[in-house]
Amino acid sequence: MKAVGIYTLANDAVFDQLVALLNSIEVNVSQDIPVCVIPYNDQLEKVTQEIKSRKNVTLFENRESILRWDNFANEVWAVHPSTKEGHLYRNSWYLSPLLRKLCAFDGEFEKFVFYDADSLAMKPLKNLLDKLDRYDFIFDDWEHKKSRLNAALDLPIIEKSGFYKEEDIRSKLHCSSFFASKKFIFSSPELEFLKTLLIEKNEIQWVRKHWDDAFLFNYMTLRCNRPIFNFTLSPNGADITGNCANADPFVNINNVLYNQDGLKPIYRLHYMSYSSRDFASLCQGEDINICYRDEFLHYRFLKQPEKKPTRLKPPSLMTKTNRLFNKTVKKIQISIS
Repeated sequence: MKAVGIYTLANDAVFDQLVALLNSIEVNVSQDIPVCVIPYNDQLEKVTQEIKSRKNVTLFENRESILRWDNFANEVWAVHPSTKEGHLYRNSWYLSPLLRKLCAFDGEFEKFVFYDADSLAMKPLKNLLDKLDRYDFIFDDWEHKKSRLNAALDLPIIEKSGFYKEEDIRSKLHCSSFFASKKFIFSSPELEFLKTLLIEKNEIQWVRKHWDDAFLFNYMTLRCNRPIFNFTLSPNGADITGNCANADPFVNINNVLYNQDGLKPIYRLHYMSYSSRDFASLCQGEDINICYRDEFLHYRFLKQPEKKPTRLKPPSLMTKTNRLFNKTVKKIQISIS
């Protein structure tokens, strides 16, 4: 068992993002910290080759753990109200293995930090990991600011249960793209207990959206009643920063990003709302509108500067037409599934 380490969730579809993340960890966190890649699915040919080229990176191979989290997700989502409504049932999302990121709780690191693959690491983790001596979950996001309609949990329904009031829940809301925690939380007996509450006690209604790993993770961290710390609610103003590429302004100093207000260092840049196809096209030299794309390209090709695009070109008319057609087909498939 290793004292500390980093996890991410990836497959070949997010290969470019994975390489950029690994390079940013090596430069901005530590050259020596171990990183474990949890497989999103079995499409891992490029990922496996990349892992072999890095001394501190491994592939998560605990199939029992993967199956445990897959089964938990599938059983829970199967009883969600939205799943039962045929016109809202989205098979490809409902069976999404996103909750596999929680295999981190079964891994080899006593303390760990999880990064979504569509992220860049921007600073060391010592302060964050030290807080795990007092807290069981560490987050750094602004989910607690969302409106009732967009919150991860259905606050009115939870309040009606009598277990919690909104003010008790707000500070505990979080995303799942970046978090720190410890091994052995969510043991099999605890997971079975949560499943009983969700399915037999119908607390699945507390989870606003089906298929969303972050929403289910919010329920789990709330219901297990363990101490949570969120840097965006820290009493220390130096801890409070942005982290989202398409929402927050940052300053680049030597390819490390800082919060524009006060030049405060950030833990990571999260490229949420951009598809893996966007990054693949960008890396092939296409002019894709991604905020902080220069920073992404810097880390993606840090070890392969000769492959970095020297000039970005707009997509051809045929490419645009094909993408629009495929997007339309996918929307139709979802609407009739």
